[in-house]
Amino acid sequence: MAVERISLGALNKLLTGEASPAQCVIKFYSNSCDLCHALSEYYVDISREYKDLHFFAFNVEDHPTLLEDLGINGVPTITFLEAGNADAKLKILDDPDIPHEKTWYTTKYIKNFIDKETKSND
Repeated sequence: MAVERISLGALNKLLTGEASPAQCVIKFYSNSCDLCHALSEYYVDISREYKDLHFFAFNVEDHPTLLEDLGINGVPTITFLEAGNADAKLKILDDPDIPHEKTWYTTKYIKNFIDKETKSND
């Protein structure tokens, strides 16, 4: 699936359980973040490998206080959510012990997170 940029309204529907049931990966990014830009291509490549998941990207500049509201420390941040469930919690990928100097996360690190979260929701 392609990565879809989502609005605050669409993100709120995912977070509150109003959206249709689906497993979602959401990347939080900023236009001013070099790491976010470098990670973008890898995130798109990962999205192509997981045909049953929905991949989204949310620009935090659209709502500057959102990161704090969600307990996110900064960007880029990768999250996982079971949409369509009002009780679902946003799972946040931990910062790597040794961040990649250009993209923060490695492809393998993101894929391990996605694999763990999709298996725990089976």
